[in-house]
Amino acid sequence: MKLIGNYCTRIDRGQVRYSNEDQALILTNPHGDILMLVADGMGGHAQGDLAARLAIDTIARAYRNRPYFLTRKSAEMWLTKTIRHANSVIYREAQNNPDYRDMGTTLVAALIRTNDLTLVNAGDSRAYWLENGRLNLLTEDQTLVSYLAKTGQIRPEEKKTHPRRHVLINALGVDPSVSLDVFKLDYLDQTILLCSDGLYNHVNDDEIEAVLLTDDSVEEKATMLVTNANNNGGTDNIAVALWEREL
Repeated sequence: MKLIGNYCTRIDRGQVRYSNEDQALILTNPHGDILMLVADGMGGHAQGDLAARLAIDTIARAYRNRPYFLTRKSAEMWLTKTIRHANSVIYREAQNNPDYRDMGTTLVAALIRTNDLTLVNAGDSRAYWLENGRLNLLTEDQTLVSYLAKTGQIRPEEKKTHPRRHVLINALGVDPSVSLDVFKLDYLDQTILLCSDGLYNHVNDDEIEAVLLTDDSVEEKATMLVTNANNNGGTDNIAVALWEREL
């Protein structure tokens, strides 16, 4: 049975940055599966923008050539293999061109089938879902402060103010191989939100939840999330990908 729903992406430069290094995309295949992607490039304008675009374009091209997945396992294997290939594409471009030597990108991907959800994450872009009226974070930030908090070296509440809170410990394109977090969940019609740190660093979970619970269209909700981030400072690029199942 095909998934029927509504979806929308928004990317925004924010109020401070001179360029936009975030990318977001949602695609469907002939079987009705949903692929959601958000990437947040790093390394300066030329490098970050290219890294994010290479990641999104590489995965999207492969998805357009894959009409269906027979099983949850085959979907998971395809997604991780394709993301690892995107890592290789970015890394190879960085090695071949001195102008792009330091580029990389975060990536969070969600592959939704009728009854299952596969998430793959590298970096600190996030996946949430709205279930029973509550917003839940599904991914773990691959950042230095998250590691320090997990290992008890700092308190969890220190993560938001730590001087090295923006330091990533993982991203696509930085090394020849990449470590990926994979989350496999049952899908029961939850609303799915992917976003870059430009959203969640400026809009807290309660505010995100309040927007997603409105009766507005997905386009209006995505726009409101971006607007709220900008109204709260907008110090970074913002990327949002939103999917709602039609019930």
